Amino acid sequence: MPKWIWTHEGYDPGQERLREALCTLGNGYFATRGAAPECTADTIHYPGTYAAGCYNRLISTVAGRQVENEDMVNLPNWLPLRFRMDGGEDEPWFTPDSTALRDHSLRLDLRAGTLQRTLRYVAEDGRELSVRQLRLVHMADPHLAVLRTEFTAEGWDGEIEVEAAIDGAVTNSGVARYQQLEGRHLIHVSAGDAASDTVWLRCRTTTSDIRIGMAARTTVDDPEAQPQPAHEPLRAVQILRLPLASGQPRTVDKTVALHTSRDAAISDPMHAAVDRVLRAQGFEDLLQSHRAAWRQLWRRAELEVPGEAGRILRLHLFHVLQTLSPHTADLDAGVPARGLHGEAYRGHIFWDELFVLPYLNLHFPEVSRALLHYRYRRLEMACRLARDAGRQGACYPWQSGSDGREETQQLHLNPRSGHWLPDHSRLQHHVGSAIAYNVWQYCEASGDEDFLHTAGAEMLTQIARFWADIATYDEDLGRYRIRGVVGPDEYHEAYPDAWEPGLDDNAYTNVTAAWVLARALDVVRDLPEPRRGELFERTGLDTGELTRWEEVSHRLVVPFHAGVISQFDGFGNLAELDWDTYRARYGDIRRLDRILEAEGDTVNRYQASKQADVLMLGYLFSPAELAGLFARLGYELDDETWRRTVDYYLQRTSHGSTLSGLVHGWVLARVRREDAWTYVREALEGDIADLHGGTTGEGVHLGAMAGTLDLVQRGLTGLETRNGALWLDPVPSPQLSEYGFSIRYHGHWGVQVRMRPGELQIGVPDSGRSSIEVRLHGKSVSVEPGESTLLTLPGE
Repeated sequence: MPKWIWTHEGYDPGQERLREALCTLGNGYFATRGAAPECTADTIHYPGTYAAGCYNRLISTVAGRQVENEDMVNLPNWLPLRFRMDGGEDEPWFTPDSTALRDHSLRLDLRAGTLQRTLRYVAEDGRELSVRQLRLVHMADPHLAVLRTEFTAEGWDGEIEVEAAIDGAVTNSGVARYQQLEGRHLIHVSAGDAASDTVWLRCRTTTSDIRIGMAARTTVDDPEAQPQPAHEPLRAVQILRLPLASGQPRTVDKTVALHTSRDAAISDPMHAAVDRVLRAQGFEDLLQSHRAAWRQLWRRAELEVPGEAGRILRLHLFHVLQTLSPHTADLDAGVPARGLHGEAYRGHIFWDELFVLPYLNLHFPEVSRALLHYRYRRLEMACRLARDAGRQGACYPWQSGSDGREETQQLHLNPRSGHWLPDHSRLQHHVGSAIAYNVWQYCEASGDEDFLHTAGAEMLTQIARFWADIATYDEDLGRYRIRGVVGPDEYHEAYPDAWEPGLDDNAYTNVTAAWVLARALDVVRDLPEPRRGELFERTGLDTGELTRWEEVSHRLVVPFHAGVISQFDGFGNLAELDWDTYRARYGDIRRLDRILEAEGDTVNRYQASKQADVLMLGYLFSPAELAGLFARLGYELDDETWRRTVDYYLQRTSHGSTLSGLVHGWVLARVRREDAWTYVREALEGDIADLHGGTTGEGVHLGAMAGTLDLVQRGLTGLETRNGALWLDPVPSPQLSEYGFSIRYHGHWGVQVRMRPGELQIGVPDSGRSSIEVRLHGKSVSVEPGESTLLTLPGE
């Protein structure tokens, strides 16, 4: 059981934000941070609640400029439940920050999806009060949450006063560096009573005009202690006086329902919330159905990895499923980079789905399909962004929110220097390639030809069209170039002393653009009639464009220097950084860009990367596929050149992103496996140890979490879903020699994959479907439904 339990003993104000993020509970529709119900938002506590896809836009004045930002909205706080000895209004409320606290512990049960909190207070007069709380955000009914609080008087009889509330006075203030930005998103807050034990609160967002309704039913196991309404401005409040007898627990259950006007099949969010909470079952029944829903999820996402690595992976999977559950399939929502766990990055959608969907594809393909539909619904906006830039096709924004416009901030704060600086990360057009990659991977894993031939084909077509248009022919080189972009590295936004931002021929951008063009050609040519004709009519595509796609996909530039792939044209001409001096001076130099800017310098001058850029190619593509891509472009990429490239960038990367350790571990597993686990370990511990200095408290790093799961699923096994078969190319890992998982592939539920030293076992469930073709090192074997096969790994 310990492998399913995470505990935090004692109360540490300095760790509270981190624990709140790691103890977040959610169900794919909404999530609530693991904050203490007694506490409001301050410098220590931050009880945030967020609903997937719920955004609002505000205008702030920053550095003398009007800046517009869209945020994932912090919704009314349903948690508040505070208590004190019944001695009148002068009696202090108990909080974990008061001297009355004696014991405090948190127990997160991953298997059950519950957070248990136990604490003990001692009042000034010596009376002891033990408190046990159990909370859940319901996984079966995505609109419900429950908080059970059990009070026990130790050695005395008397009353306590309990206040339960829904707080509508919340703001978005969970990230310190955003404090200068406007954060009050909720207006028209009102509260009322729906029944003797039930209150409601409703409000709306300022500009997106999303209506929000919450209702709370508070019940007590003592019929004489009934809650009384005591509403305040912006808060729906219930007060009750609870008689306690020594050693006899008394229980208060708070059941909450949440609806917004974005929900389907409702009329009014407030009335829907009230109706749902009044019809909700009691705590024990809700707990039972909640646990049953989690059991189903764990079966579909079966993962058996021994030791501490397995324990961390289960935590990562828990948070992925809380952000992107089967309930997400019914929503118009994307993959927020920091989950539904906090306000960092303002809840925006970046490219992190590139690290998330490959895992979901093989377990919850309906969720992947919904997340891709989020992108498809915003294809029109992406085409508009391209037209506004004078380009054809679709240019997806680097940061997306509600409607698909570019949400990347114009300025960002360097907290080390206090300077507001221009932000050019909107030039990361490679996000379009990430979307195309996810379309392709989803269709290969699921066999969903219907999606590929409709929405998928349109997205691939428009993204390919953009790359073909932005590529310009260079007569001197006899090749096509893509200029003025920013790669995954993010440190480099311009050349030294340049007037304009942007870099030329970022290798990752160019190679992935060539891949997109090649895949788009495959899809268009393989489309059945009349769908092919419909696509041509709908998009205005013509055969001349296909000819250009073919040409550009074979003749894009990939820059090299000193026998390695250049991150971008001219990277090898930049100055070398004195890494040892900076590490000695600052210790942690992950955010080298902030350090140099505070010194009056810029990282644009140096061969220094924030995170994997060129090496991302080894993350996306198998060695054979990557060599084939380079061959298509007219370059030879042999093993030695790739090894030199890996070594070169290992020495010049600060790992300022949680994704960097993941990618380096993935790539090194096939290049220099003795060093791979160092980076895998960093990826595993990135959030639980808060390696990036306080960032996890602002929201977990969902892409890195999902990526570690996929490292086991695809990285170490070499698993590819390609051409209607499962392709495997395992690499041994001394630290992880035995593991197993199940996948869902082409309609087969629960295909078992088990790795042991020297052997690989594949089991296909007896589903009545066709056999599965498995390819391993040039050999092919067909595994029939209901059968299992044991494959010997060469060279072991």
